[in-house]
Amino acid sequence: MLSVSRLLNGTATEADALRYGRRSQDLPSHLLHYSVDKKPVVVWTSTRTCNLHCAHCYTDSFDQEYPDQLTTEEALALVDDLAAFGSPVLLISGGEPLRRPDLLTVAQRANERGMRVVISTNGTLITPEKAEEIAAVGVSYVGISIDGKPATHDKFRGLKGAFEASLRGLAACRDGGIKTGLRYTFTRQNQADLPWLFDLMVEQNILRLCIYHLAPTGRGARLGKYAPSSEETRASMDYVFRRTRELAAQGFEAEVLTADNHADAGYLYLNVARNQPERIDEVQRLLEWNGGNNSGTAIGCVNYDGTVFADQFWRWRPLGNIRERPFSSVWAEDPPQLLRDLRSRAKSLPARCQSCRFLSICNGNFRSRAEAITGDLWGMDPLCYLTDAEVSCGQA
Repeated sequence: MLSVSRLLNGTATEADALRYGRRSQDLPSHLLHYSVDKKPVVVWTSTRTCNLHCAHCYTDSFDQEYPDQLTTEEALALVDDLAAFGSPVLLISGGEPLRRPDLLTVAQRANERGMRVVISTNGTLITPEKAEEIAAVGVSYVGISIDGKPATHDKFRGLKGAFEASLRGLAACRDGGIKTGLRYTFTRQNQADLPWLFDLMVEQNILRLCIYHLAPTGRGARLGKYAPSSEETRASMDYVFRRTRELAAQGFEAEVLTADNHADAGYLYLNVARNQPERIDEVQRLLEWNGGNNSGTAIGCVNYDGTVFADQFWRWRPLGNIRERPFSSVWAEDPPQLLRDLRSRAKSLPARCQSCRFLSICNGNFRSRAEAITGDLWGMDPLCYLTDAEVSCGQA
């Protein structure tokens, strides 16, 4: 993830990260991007079952039972392995994670083992009572997906009234004292609602917004229908940067992040170079510490059935299964070839990436998206929106 607000507004500095030694287990959550050891944040897609039918769902979930879901005992063993391995965060996703009856049992175990626990949910099943339960087991953050205005959201989610249900869940978490944020996947169909989403954040006094670019997995694989053009993406990122600065100037200290398109790092660098040139050296170092795409290094995924992936979107490339070998073994002891390739990717990337001035802060962008769309692991990520002039060395 790219912490747009902290980089643009100067609320994350080199000194902050260095003070904690840049070790992932020692860093506070807002500096975790800058860790030196890159222990993996693990996304656990805890269940495939979901009460909604979202147009861009990366797991292609339905409201039904799926076979081979990890048992409670297997899920707890996964948590123990991840904690011993040093993974700093367990991000529990789905499907809809609250459809899993033992979700909070597993979340509590992760918290007791010293991991930060994050839940990514559609929010429709969160009542004030459920929010109290979530808070009681030590969940550090709940991200609730909002796709845009009520009509936009309901259309994306496949259910009339979904927006109001999600908003109630958002309020329950906020009022229950849980750090809560909005999650928004940016597409051609909902890009016009982005300003409204910032307004909603302010109106609801929600202090975090994470803007995701589209990933080509599950129902989200229909990139031709949903993916914004480069020009549309640039215009939206310009708005994100401008509105983030404006909110800070107004005293609304929201955390704004983008995810899943590492060209954002280069685009933010160019923005800072134009508007705050005195800060550019420090921002570049922080971006380099962030490192761009970390699939297979600082991000990994365990599926509801125990399958391990390099990230939550790379579902056609299984790396193993925790029922046969612990995650820590798959990841570090004898990693599969895909992990080895991703960890030494520089010379395999397309020529444009290899010569790009932003390679050290982008790392070749999303390899899973490149492979999904071009058929080539080392093809260009089609959602890179930087121009040839911008990526050329010596160009501003």
